[in-house]
Amino acid sequence: MSEKVSFGYEDVAPEEKEGRVGAVFSNVARKYDLMNDAMSAGMHRLWKDKFVRRVKPRAGEQILDMAGGTGDIAFRMEKAGASITVSDINQDMLDVGIERAMERSIDTLVWSRQNAEELSFPARHFDAYTIAFGIRNVTHIDKALAEAHRVLKYGGRFFCLEFSTTEWPGFKEVYDVYSHKLVPQIGQALAGDADSYRYLIESIRRFPPMPRFEAMIREAGFKHTKVEPIMGGLVAIHSGYKV
Repeated sequence: MSEKVSFGYEDVAPEEKEGRVGAVFSNVARKYDLMNDAMSAGMHRLWKDKFVRRVKPRAGEQILDMAGGTGDIAFRMEKAGASITVSDINQDMLDVGIERAMERSIDTLVWSRQNAEELSFPARHFDAYTIAFGIRNVTHIDKALAEAHRVLKYGGRFFCLEFSTTEWPGFKEVYDVYSHKLVPQIGQALAGDADSYRYLIESIRRFPPMPRFEAMIREAGFKHTKVEPIMGGLVAIHSGYKV
């Protein structure tokens, strides 16, 4: 039986998922903020601010921001004076980020097209690895986590911001209706693309629950792992250290 991986609610071959996810993000690259606003009711901006506060970027550090193509996290971190490499598998997303950096007169970032499962960087190169709302779209999450561990220096820190499943009674049901029914309609109305938004919501439902994902981070070799749920687990900040 050939391997299957999830693409939303479908199970597909790994090579098919990579291509289809690539198409989704090429479609939404120019509507990135709209996409995140639709999925989070605008709260993603506050969550990203909190995430960067947890990362605590410092001057002189080397930080890899994976799946960070449009620069949202990197723009927040570069103010600290860290040297940041922004990587993404999707060139359309990177192109948007580069344009946004030029608009902000930010010329200190390095932009690099990379597959999270097979990074070209040497081992023990970065002080921190960040990935926000990207890891659930990776074909083999375990390989991406192993690569994150490999490229981090000893003492390096891993931080991941990702949607999960809220455990707040009542709110969970309301958000399920909002996300499954309204978000694709918003995508269609504002971006002419219901299917991409539908996939992004379905991908959240197929992502491992918080305890299982934390276990995966530990299995990749990280120590002192931690999960910080936000809004009852609607999103969570996962972290760990290479020691």
